[in-house]
Amino acid sequence: MLRTPLAEQISVVVYGRRNAGKSSLVNRMLGMEASIVSPRPGTTTDPVVRSVEMGALGPVAVTDTAGYDDDEDELGTLRTERSRKRLETADIVLFVTPGDEEPTSDEIALTEELHRRDKPVLVVLTRSDREIAEAKRRFAPGFRKIAVDNLTGRGIEDLNAALRQFSDQVEREITPLEGLVQAGDLVLLITPIDSSAPKARMILPQVEVIRDILDQDCFMAIAKEHQLGACYASLGVRPALAVTDSQAFSEVREILPPDQLLTSFSILFARKKGDLAFFVEGIQRLEELPESPRVLVLESCKHHRMDDDIGTVKIPNLFRRLVRAGAAFELRQDVPSPEELRNYHYVINCAGCMTTRNDMLRRIALLREADVPGTNYGLFLAWAKGLLPRALEPFPVEHALYHSFRRSHEPVSA
Repeated sequence: MLRTPLAEQISVVVYGRRNAGKSSLVNRMLGMEASIVSPRPGTTTDPVVRSVEMGALGPVAVTDTAGYDDDEDELGTLRTERSRKRLETADIVLFVTPGDEEPTSDEIALTEELHRRDKPVLVVLTRSDREIAEAKRRFAPGFRKIAVDNLTGRGIEDLNAALRQFSDQVEREITPLEGLVQAGDLVLLITPIDSSAPKARMILPQVEVIRDILDQDCFMAIAKEHQLGACYASLGVRPALAVTDSQAFSEVREILPPDQLLTSFSILFARKKGDLAFFVEGIQRLEELPESPRVLVLESCKHHRMDDDIGTVKIPNLFRRLVRAGAAFELRQDVPSPEELRNYHYVINCAGCMTTRNDMLRRIALLREADVPGTNYGLFLAWAKGLLPRALEPFPVEHALYHSFRRSHEPVSA
């Protein structure tokens, strides 16, 4: 569990008004002082995330959030906005409310909204050492309620047991190679080591693919792009699949035979984290852009940027050369609102390895709502390097979708 990336853990978000007992509840659930507890309202500011193993549910990321009513000043409003974003991407919600008090109109409205979202929700009634208000017993019909005493810990085991019962209701991400290989297959990985690569480590998508190869009882060959020719010639069997870093597409295409199945780490993660078909459709809509489009590059993490950074240098340069010379680019890590998104003509997402599938699907839903087309790094680079539709051959549905497009031009090299 300690080595499971946060983006791969089930997200349990603890939500409620100020001083409802959220932080005390989190501390009891984790068996540690993870969150600061104080009778002063608004003690929790930024969301606090801690991991715990929960039996059948697996590794879980528990997020303690600021109270949704912490909006008395500008800073408090920012806190509530962050809490709200965590709620939207949660796999499971623990709605915390004092059991001895009547439900507020906000609490009633929020639980009704959660019911419409069809998320797994548990209503946690804190202060169970006191008499539970009759209105709270009738509160939030349709949701299971668990009474908890944060002071003694009574009810915590019932809460954890109820959480584990959600195991079959939580949509789990597919693995990177799920459905693409079989036990005994050979998988070839091409992993350039450039200036942006972390020192003495591999990037997360590469690590996850390697682990998936082992989990699926496959074999693996791995090489840097300048070693690929010698590596491929030495193989006794043809790889069932070759996976490359998107930035090495041009070099890899020249070395591997044209009938070798080939895709990229980023395209694998477009399928794993989001909606590959949506990103493929976004390639088609490049032709619709105006002469001077506003393009948003949307990343999921912050990192030190090098001179050849993919999001701020490589992709903008290729875009201006192959799509629209007058394109203006903006880079963000936060997801804009639908109103803000309408200020852009196109969005290019990163691979999403540091975010959850729920978060990526939320981004795609916002793009659909705003009618803004988009794709991801891997699909755009494959198109720009002339590797589409080849890089989609491992995915029959999306490959057929791409073939159905009538394109006015197709770049052949970059």
